[in-house]
Amino acid sequence: MIALDAMWCAAHPLPAHGEATDKNARGRVLLIGGSAFVPGALRLTAEAALRAGAGKLQMATVESAAMPLGVLVPEAAMIGLPADNQGEITADAADAVLDLLDRCDALVIGPGMSEQANARGLLKQLLMQPMNGATIILDAAAATCAGALQPLIVGYAGEIIFTPHHGEMAALMDVTKEAVAEDPHGIAREAAKRFGAVVVLKAADTVIATPDGEMFVYSSDCVGLATGGSGDVLAGLIGGLAARGAPAVVAAAWGVWLHGRAGQAAAERIGPIGFLARDLVEQVPRLMAAASCPDGAAPGDGQLASVIHTGA
Repeated sequence: MIALDAMWCAAHPLPAHGEATDKNARGRVLLIGGSAFVPGALRLTAEAALRAGAGKLQMATVESAAMPLGVLVPEAAMIGLPADNQGEITADAADAVLDLLDRCDALVIGPGMSEQANARGLLKQLLMQPMNGATIILDAAAATCAGALQPLIVGYAGEIIFTPHHGEMAALMDVTKEAVAEDPHGIAREAAKRFGAVVVLKAADTVIATPDGEMFVYSSDCVGLATGGSGDVLAGLIGGLAARGAPAVVAAAWGVWLHGRAGQAAAERIGPIGFLARDLVEQVPRLMAAASCPDGAAPGDGQLASVIHTGA
């Protein structure tokens, strides 16, 4: 079991982007998710992807939320998708995004979605299309519905990342939530092996498992992260890092570490409980700069020096 901390991140750096880098070189993220019930979920994921350094962003959500969401995130292109009478994205919405798949570097699907049958039908159609090596992050309903799609997922050879919490992992693996809580390491390892995917099992002690059996753990004492939308932010961070060219394991690990450190920074600035998920994203660029700087701190930022020197 590898402790995920600043030393690990320093030894596994993110892709570097020099002064001549354009937005295309920093990668394109395609986000699919949201619903009439939680129309703002994708905003959190979108802003996190951009704060993680992605160069381009496209968002696809239910038609009723598309216009206001596009105004809230003016940096992104917007695609409206058909919805059922419950306000959930329908399975045939795939037709609206299929031509975007081979041009994205990371696909994040699931934030804000909850309807299983629609999510499964949509995900199946997407996974059957060529994506030219894009990393795929399956969150929320896209993770819980994926059990029946195991043969398709295995074919992606480690380029798929699951980001479930304990309840979602229970649904994915067809076990009880109590079973996941009793053996999170074992369940995460089994899921990674079964699906040939990187698994990020979210909790106070977040476990990351890889298809080849490597295991990481990030322990956080930040209770404020247990808030609505926090997982949407994490999915966006991982997607943004993957779009920049980070391998799936590196994107997942850095995403978890940045998410945890952003929570601690927000707790110090705002308070240990009561900060919002959207308060996390503004911390991310400075945390990345500090972690990527050879001496462990961004120039002139003594406070961020402690981010590196104190480890996880």
